[in-house]
Amino acid sequence: MVPIIRIKPLAVSLAVSLGVGGLSALLTGSSMEQYAALAQPPLAPPGWVFPVVWTALFILMGTAAYLVWIENGPERRGMLRLYGVQLAFNFLWTIIFFNTERRGFALLWLLALWGLILATLLRFRRENRTAGDLLIPYLAWVTFAAYLNAGVWYLNR
Repeated sequence: MVPIIRIKPLAVSLAVSLGVGGLSALLTGSSMEQYAALAQPPLAPPGWVFPVVWTALFILMGTAAYLVWIENGPERRGMLRLYGVQLAFNFLWTIIFFNTERRGFALLWLLALWGLILATLLRFRRENRTAGDLLIPYLAWVTFAAYLNAGVWYLNR
Protein backbone atom coordinates (compact mmCIF):
# COMPACT_ATOMS: atom_id res chain seq x y z
CA MET A 1 0.00 0.00 0.00
CA VAL A 2 1.36 3.42 -0.98
CA PRO A 3 1.32 5.89 1.93
CA ILE A 4 -0.76 9.01 1.48
CA ILE A 5 1.36 12.14 1.32
CA ARG A 6 -0.04 15.01 3.35
CA ILE A 7 0.93 18.00 1.25
CA LYS A 8 0.52 20.81 3.81
CA PRO A 9 2.69 19.24 6.58
CA LEU A 10 5.29 18.21 3.99
CA ALA A 11 5.38 21.71 2.48
CA VAL A 12 5.69 23.32 5.92
CA SER A 13 8.46 20.92 6.98
CA LEU A 14 10.43 21.51 3.81
CA ALA A 15 9.86 25.27 3.93
CA VAL A 16 11.16 25.47 7.51
CA SER A 17 14.29 23.46 6.86
CA LEU A 18 15.08 25.00 3.45
CA GLY A 19 14.21 28.43 4.86
CA VAL A 20 16.79 28.03 7.62
CA GLY A 21 19.38 27.00 5.05
CA GLY A 22 18.46 29.79 2.68
CA LEU A 23 18.51 32.45 5.38
CA SER A 24 21.91 31.34 6.66
CA ALA A 25 23.25 31.39 3.09
CA LEU A 26 21.82 34.87 2.59
CA LEU A 27 23.38 36.16 5.81
CA THR A 28 26.79 34.70 5.03
CA GLY A 29 26.69 35.77 1.36
CA SER A 30 30.20 36.76 0.34
CA SER A 31 31.86 34.71 3.08
CA MET A 32 32.45 31.78 0.75
CA GLU A 33 35.02 33.88 -1.15
CA GLN A 34 36.78 34.59 2.15
CA TYR A 35 36.58 30.89 3.02
CA ALA A 36 38.15 29.91 -0.31
CA ALA A 37 41.09 32.23 0.42
CA LEU A 38 41.89 30.42 3.68
CA ALA A 39 44.37 27.56 3.98
CA GLN A 40 42.32 24.36 3.59
CA PRO A 41 42.88 20.89 5.04
CA PRO A 42 43.30 17.92 2.69
CA LEU A 43 40.00 16.66 1.22
CA ALA A 44 38.40 20.12 1.33
CA PRO A 45 35.86 20.19 -1.52
CA PRO A 46 35.47 23.08 -3.96
CA GLY A 47 33.05 25.81 -2.87
CA TRP A 48 30.24 24.79 -5.25
CA VAL A 49 29.83 21.48 -3.36
CA PHE A 50 28.53 23.14 -0.18
CA PRO A 51 25.24 24.59 -1.47
CA VAL A 52 24.49 21.39 -3.40
CA VAL A 53 25.08 19.14 -0.38
CA TRP A 54 23.33 21.43 2.07
CA THR A 55 20.26 21.74 -0.13
CA ALA A 56 19.98 17.95 -0.31
CA LEU A 57 20.49 17.67 3.46
CA PHE A 58 17.86 20.29 4.26
CA ILE A 59 15.40 18.38 2.05
CA LEU A 60 16.21 15.16 3.92
CA MET A 61 15.84 16.96 7.29
CA GLY A 62 12.49 18.45 6.30
CA THR A 63 11.25 15.08 5.08
CA ALA A 64 12.34 13.42 8.33
CA ALA A 65 10.53 16.07 10.39
CA TYR A 66 7.43 15.58 8.22
CA LEU A 67 7.45 11.82 8.87
CA VAL A 68 7.60 12.41 12.63
CA TRP A 69 4.95 15.14 12.46
CA ILE A 70 2.39 12.93 10.70
CA GLU A 71 3.00 9.98 13.07
CA ASN A 72 1.23 11.99 15.75
CA GLY A 73 2.87 9.90 18.49
CA PRO A 74 2.93 10.93 22.16
CA GLU A 75 6.55 12.15 21.96
CA ARG A 76 6.07 14.04 18.70
CA ARG A 77 6.21 17.55 20.20
CA GLY A 78 9.37 16.82 22.16
CA MET A 79 11.03 15.30 19.10
CA LEU A 80 10.09 18.26 16.91
CA ARG A 81 11.34 20.68 19.60
CA LEU A 82 14.68 18.84 19.63
CA TYR A 83 14.71 19.02 15.83
CA GLY A 84 14.10 22.78 16.06
CA VAL A 85 16.95 23.24 18.54
CA GLN A 86 19.41 21.39 16.31
CA LEU A 87 18.19 23.42 13.33
CA ALA A 88 18.85 26.63 15.30
CA PHE A 89 22.34 25.37 16.21
CA ASN A 90 22.93 24.63 12.53
CA PHE A 91 21.89 28.15 11.56
CA LEU A 92 24.02 29.78 14.26
CA TRP A 93 27.11 27.72 13.41
CA THR A 94 27.13 29.30 9.96
CA ILE A 95 27.03 32.79 11.47
CA ILE A 96 29.73 31.97 14.03
CA PHE A 97 32.08 30.37 11.50
CA PHE A 98 31.65 32.76 8.59
CA ASN A 99 30.48 36.10 9.97
CA THR A 100 32.31 36.27 13.30
CA GLU A 101 35.28 34.19 12.08
CA ARG A 102 35.58 32.59 15.53
CA ARG A 103 36.56 29.23 14.09
CA GLY A 104 37.70 27.62 17.35
CA PHE A 105 34.40 28.47 19.01
CA ALA A 106 32.58 27.39 15.84
CA LEU A 107 34.22 23.96 16.17
CA LEU A 108 32.95 23.59 19.74
CA TRP A 109 29.50 24.73 18.57
CA LEU A 110 29.64 22.19 15.74
CA LEU A 111 30.44 19.40 18.19
CA ALA A 112 27.37 20.38 20.21
CA LEU A 113 25.37 20.39 16.96
CA TRP A 114 26.69 16.90 16.19
CA GLY A 115 25.38 15.67 19.55
CA LEU A 116 22.00 17.30 18.91
CA ILE A 117 21.79 15.69 15.47
CA LEU A 118 22.59 12.27 16.93
CA ALA A 119 19.98 12.73 19.67
CA THR A 120 17.41 13.83 17.07
CA LEU A 121 18.27 10.92 14.78
CA LEU A 122 17.86 8.39 17.61
CA ARG A 123 14.58 9.89 18.85
CA PHE A 124 13.19 10.13 15.31
CA ARG A 125 14.20 6.54 14.65
CA ARG A 126 12.18 5.32 17.63
CA GLU A 127 9.08 6.97 16.17
CA ASN A 128 9.72 6.27 12.50
CA ARG A 129 12.78 4.33 11.34
CA THR A 130 12.85 6.05 7.95
CA ALA A 131 12.79 9.50 9.61
CA GLY A 132 15.85 8.60 11.66
CA ASP A 133 17.64 7.07 8.70
CA LEU A 134 17.09 10.24 6.65
CA LEU A 135 19.29 12.09 9.15
CA ILE A 136 22.28 9.75 8.72
CA PRO A 137 23.73 11.69 5.75
CA TYR A 138 23.34 14.91 7.76
CA LEU A 139 25.27 13.43 10.68
CA ALA A 140 27.95 12.15 8.30
CA TRP A 141 28.30 15.55 6.59
CA VAL A 142 28.52 17.40 9.92
CA THR A 143 31.23 14.93 10.96
CA PHE A 144 33.12 15.90 7.80
CA ALA A 145 32.33 19.58 8.45
CA ALA A 146 33.92 19.23 11.91
CA TYR A 147 37.08 17.93 10.26
CA LEU A 148 37.05 20.87 7.83
CA ASN A 149 36.30 23.37 10.63
CA ALA A 150 39.15 21.97 12.74
CA GLY A 151 41.53 22.04 9.78
CA VAL A 152 40.67 25.60 8.80
CA TRP A 153 40.97 26.74 12.42
CA TYR A 154 44.35 25.03 12.88
CA LEU A 155 45.83 26.09 9.54
CA ASN A 156 44.75 29.73 9.86
CA ARG A 157 45.57 30.47 13.52
